[in-house]
Amino acid sequence: MRAEIEQASDAAKQSIGLLRRHLDWDTVDKRLAELNAASEDPDLWNDAEAAQKVMRERQQLDEAVSAIRKLERDLEDGATLIELGEMEGDESSIREGEAAILAVEKESASRQVETLLSGEADGFDTYLEVHAGAGGTESQDWANMLQRMYARWAERRKYKVDIVEWSDGEEAGIKGATLLIKGHNAYGWLKTESGVHRLVRISPYDSSARRHTSFASVWVYPVIDDRIEIEIKESDCRIDTYRSSGAGGQHVNTTDSAVRITHNPTGIVVACQQERSQHKNRATAWNMLRARLYEAELKKREEKANAEAAAKTDIGWGHQIRSYVLQPYQLVKDLRTGTQSTDPDEVLDGDLDPFMEASLAQRVFGGEEAVEDID
Repeated sequence: MRAEIEQASDAAKQSIGLLRRHLDWDTVDKRLAELNAASEDPDLWNDAEAAQKVMRERQQLDEAVSAIRKLERDLEDGATLIELGEMEGDESSIREGEAAILAVEKESASRQVETLLSGEADGFDTYLEVHAGAGGTESQDWANMLQRMYARWAERRKYKVDIVEWSDGEEAGIKGATLLIKGHNAYGWLKTESGVHRLVRISPYDSSARRHTSFASVWVYPVIDDRIEIEIKESDCRIDTYRSSGAGGQHVNTTDSAVRITHNPTGIVVACQQERSQHKNRATAWNMLRARLYEAELKKREEKANAEAAAKTDIGWGHQIRSYVLQPYQLVKDLRTGTQSTDPDEVLDGDLDPFMEASLAQRVFGGEEAVEDID
């Protein structure tokens, strides 16, 4: 077996071993049996909330066990194919076996990262805000590219994306937008994306075809349910109504249905124009404010305020977490982990998992160091 494939096989075995330990493999069958028995109890649904919790744990545990067993089978099958191919001089079997082992290495590494998503709010849906920095049309176009990038990433994961708030740019792009992304571990995956993102390119809006640098900020915070109590005094808030802006809907720009709430003690501002009803938009905005305050509390507990610090600083030089260079060369570089891609088009089309995985691993295991930015 070639050295590269041996290394991939060893890495896959190590990842699978970590996955087994994370599940407490020696007791997993017993726990599944308990959950299966509980799910068949006719009295279970007398308490709908408890029943949903049992069914959710059962499904997640069953899926995790099945995935690990499949990885082990695929790894063994790949090694067998290579062994038989070498014995019979069959290059196609060898290549097929090598491809299987490389696929297992990639999949097991990805699932290992999933085990990092064990924070209090990681499994929740999430809000994602994008705001253009200074620079007019350039930064507003960049903000629009960013919101599309995250929407495409969500679509790749089969997550649902709703637009909660949208503010068009003056000539192109957007001044800001808030997306609601629904899916298992949506917040857990996206939580390290908060910060300033920098774009370098030849501007399509510059007749002299000069290179421009643009900035936009991203803020991610979890959707929380009614079981989590966040106390907000209405007297601490200012509520404004205004006409919706942006594309779509005969109701847009006809009534003051959009709602903006400012929380005076913290300076947090949320806005919603998703619904035609001001009442519904107000309810959503209150939920968004609760979520923002909850996220701030989570940051305090984790003793990490990266997203909060980014939001309080200028959206510009010295604060970016990632740079995207389209000209004169092509490179995307994360300035926290050093993770890079030489295919910015693919990244901007939603290929963000390598960056998220590296950031999650760094948050859990540490190892943060200064990374030099790119020109």
